[in-house]
Amino acid sequence: MTNMLPAGLVTVALMSALQAFAQVASEAPPEKDESFRYLLGASVASVPEYDGASQRQIKIRPLWAARFGRIRVATSGGSALLGFGRESVGAGASTQLIEGKKWRLGLSLRVDSGRSSGDADTTRGLPDVKRTLRARLNAGYSFTKDWNASASVSQDVLGRKGGMTAGLDLGWRFYRSDETEWTTGVGLSAANGLNLRSYFGVPASAAAASGKPAYEPGGGLRDTHIGVNFKHALTPHWFVFGGAGASRLLGPAAASPLVQSRTNTTAAMGVAWRN
Repeated sequence: MTNMLPAGLVTVALMSALQAFAQVASEAPPEKDESFRYLLGASVASVPEYDGASQRQIKIRPLWAARFGRIRVATSGGSALLGFGRESVGAGASTQLIEGKKWRLGLSLRVDSGRSSGDADTTRGLPDVKRTLRARLNAGYSFTKDWNASASVSQDVLGRKGGMTAGLDLGWRFYRSDETEWTTGVGLSAANGLNLRSYFGVPASAAAASGKPAYEPGGGLRDTHIGVNFKHALTPHWFVFGGAGASRLLGPAAASPLVQSRTNTTAAMGVAWRN
């Protein structure tokens, strides 16, 4: 019962935010698109083994997304590639609760894969972070057609020690033509103590097995990040995409004995087809 309490609090917060946005989103919404849209693709990425790791790995990931009206189901990054302009939605099943000319409010559910202690040598001996289901509330505001800001909060709704995370992001589309689009963005993220202990902590019971000193962080800032992304249409249906980013761990996350490098970088390229 105790583990489910944060999920209940988040549900209340989601409902309160929905009511508040309903009051301010008074602009006429855009015309509703009832067409069925879908996308299939794949990407290859160079990423750290985990946040704060010095070792890297190459990952090949399938990519897909589908949309009908305001309902979307997608892998990470898939929804944005469908070309819905200023929307900011993540992986999983999602819907836009409010969609005005400037204000947006969306809710999504996604599977969080967690972390296995065998993912890297540094995490061996630590408890696994179990796979779970996360609910995410995302609010966005467009200052202009090319500048937008968003805020999000994500909660582990199954009480599997995934905890809560939150983020603030600012995005800018600095180039757009009929075939090509370039965007960039900066952001800041934070997490509660449960999330940071799961991913950056070392329980006293696992200190000997992991070879790391015990560390139990509280809640606080998690990282700051920046990135640049592009999309280029080869034909009306085929296009390539890619991006690069860097992040810097902050606060309790940066102080973890698991962190080998506070600064991490990522890079990815892919190809996709959409109807």
